[in-house]
Amino acid sequence: MTPTLDDLETLARQAGDILRAGFGRRPQIHYKGVIDLVTNVDHQSEDFLLGEIQNRFPGHAIQTEESGRIDGQDCCVWYIDPMDGTVNFAHGLPFFAVSIGYAEGGELSLGAVYDPLRDEMYLAQRGRGAWLNGQPVHVSAVDNLDHSLLVTGFPYDIRTHPENNLDLFNRFMLLSQGVRRLGSAALDLCYVAAGRLDGFWEVRLKPWDVAAGGLIAQEAGGAVTDIHGGPDFLGPTSSILACSPGIQAHMLAVING
Repeated sequence: MTPTLDDLETLARQAGDILRAGFGRRPQIHYKGVIDLVTNVDHQSEDFLLGEIQNRFPGHAIQTEESGRIDGQDCCVWYIDPMDGTVNFAHGLPFFAVSIGYAEGGELSLGAVYDPLRDEMYLAQRGRGAWLNGQPVHVSAVDNLDHSLLVTGFPYDIRTHPENNLDLFNRFMLLSQGVRRLGSAALDLCYVAAGRLDGFWEVRLKPWDVAAGGLIAQEAGGAVTDIHGGPDFLGPTSSILACSPGIQAHMLAVING
């Protein structure tokens, strides 16, 4: 059975209800690393999504943040982040989302990202477009880095790993209107799709971080690649660049210069 965009929207909205109900209630926190954490609400959201998907779409493969990969048919793969922005959530910072991507035949076909506190539902279907609460969205028309507001993020092992994005952050800070760090790659991508931000890059991500948001940005007219300009942003480079087409060449030159 093949899911529809309505299916993803329903799942994202229901999981978002779980996040909204748990926000501000002092969640139980477990540290996976020095600064990498997970809460009981992450697990509640993931348990709900896994149960629904496995019940309604048996045999599909699933990649999810907390449980890893659940084997199934390679033709049908779900990419689930039950809460993107967990650190924000744990601190009471209202910027996090549910992210659900679906790929068929090795190609992303559906994406949903839901911000439950703002009640903003971002959706995309390959070849059909991208929407925010039912209205079409499109990336900005900016073509100059000086006038571009960018966004990025950093890996959890930023203190110890040499590929920690700090060098690129410094470069872009000096070449753009500004660089934000909001704490949710899924929403960063959706904000690029909606024209609120002009470009996003990040390194050493996981597929569930960017599958849905990457498709949404693409379908909103964005240029979406890995940071070397290759088409597979879910692939082995574990990196992504999503931006207005007018600044793609500029951003690639800075990243790879």
